[in-house]
Amino acid sequence: MVTRVRDLMTRDVVTLDVDESLLLADDVMRLGRIRHLPVVRGGTLVGLVSHRDMLRASVSSLAGLSRSEEASIKRAIPVRECMAREVVTVGPDETALGACKLILDRKLGCLPVVDDQRRLVGILTEADFVQLARRYLEEDRA
Repeated sequence: MVTRVRDLMTRDVVTLDVDESLLLADDVMRLGRIRHLPVVRGGTLVGLVSHRDMLRASVSSLAGLSRSEEASIKRAIPVRECMAREVVTVGPDETALGACKLILDRKLGCLPVVDDQRRLVGILTEADFVQLARRYLEEDRA
């Protein structure tokens, strides 16, 4: 049996709309312990914001701003200003091995999973592959 992306992906994906603020993105990532947030417009994937993108957008450590000053700035900046627009994606029927190779070859932290109309249907992360490895290792031990 071939393992497919749909077998591993997370289906309930936390997303942001393109017009939402960097402050909201920062809060969602911090509170949800999430490193990648797909950005959508009407359910269609238009970008991706990563924890690394948020660190690049952060100005407080360099400018000596207070938390409230930084929050005011992040509140005024829409997420579309710092999101990656060229996002590598996979379909749900792609093989898990193909997706794994893509993540390793391109040094990606995640792969948004989209249907034929580019609607977001899930996300596949490095953590999903670690969980898969754990299942195989536990089966091997038994």
